[in-house]
Amino acid sequence: MSASSQPFSDTLRQFSSSFHGDVLRPDSEGYETARKVWNGMIDRRPAVIARCKSVGDVQSAIRLGRENEVPIAIRGGGHNAAGLAVCDDGIVIDLGGMRDVVVDPERRVARAGGGATWGDFDRATAAHGLATTGGLISSTGIGGLTLGGGLGWLMRSYGMACDNLVSAEVVTADERVLRASADSNADLFWALRGGGGNFGVVTSFEYALHPVSTIFGGMLLYPIDRAREVLRLYRDVTRSAPDALTVFAAMIPARTSPRRHRENHPGSTA
Repeated sequence: MSASSQPFSDTLRQFSSSFHGDVLRPDSEGYETARKVWNGMIDRRPAVIARCKSVGDVQSAIRLGRENEVPIAIRGGGHNAAGLAVCDDGIVIDLGGMRDVVVDPERRVARAGGGATWGDFDRATAAHGLATTGGLISSTGIGGLTLGGGLGWLMRSYGMACDNLVSAEVVTADERVLRASADSNADLFWALRGGGGNFGVVTSFEYALHPVSTIFGGMLLYPIDRAREVLRLYRDVTRSAPDALTVFAAMIPARTSPRRHRENHPGSTA
């Protein structure tokens, strides 16, 4: 069934009246901003964006999609390069309204809503001198990164983000709310820690935390003509690097600086 059909439109009106979050349609104020994701090349137009505030809202949005046979996309931080957080002519379940982070410093665990970013998470845990392996960029959502494994600066000392996942609250396609952990729904817990996708909507994550105080870090930039030399050095350093050191290498295109441009083209002006 098309999401633009009249029966779906009638159903959507009923849905909007009982949904506690915000329901955005193509003619709603804020829709154009809400449908955008980090990758600017992704240009998709969902029939509705359901901005959830609770687990009950997530259940309602799943029911809407299932009963009307329209596609569903799940949005946490919206940072996935492939644009998986948005779809055409379907429903986006936006978890951006579920971003609370609660830290238990005694147990060294933190529970975070499925829409939280690593910036939200790190601010809350750093206040207690604690941290876990998270994303390299603060605007990345905890959900997509953790469910994809989760590379981060602390991973050589404490493992990837998924290694630090203690439990997850999941809403399944039939609207059940399950707790997945090593001793509860263990098969689902295994799946969430690297088994792929489409197992449900994770509405909250619980992570193990570690004492973290001083961190030294930064970026070293070299011109492309030194790439061979730099990558060889990177290879040699990482062969024997201690677990406390995490190093990434990347080839990044950069805009030519005005000064470099003038040197290459003496007749030009900045």
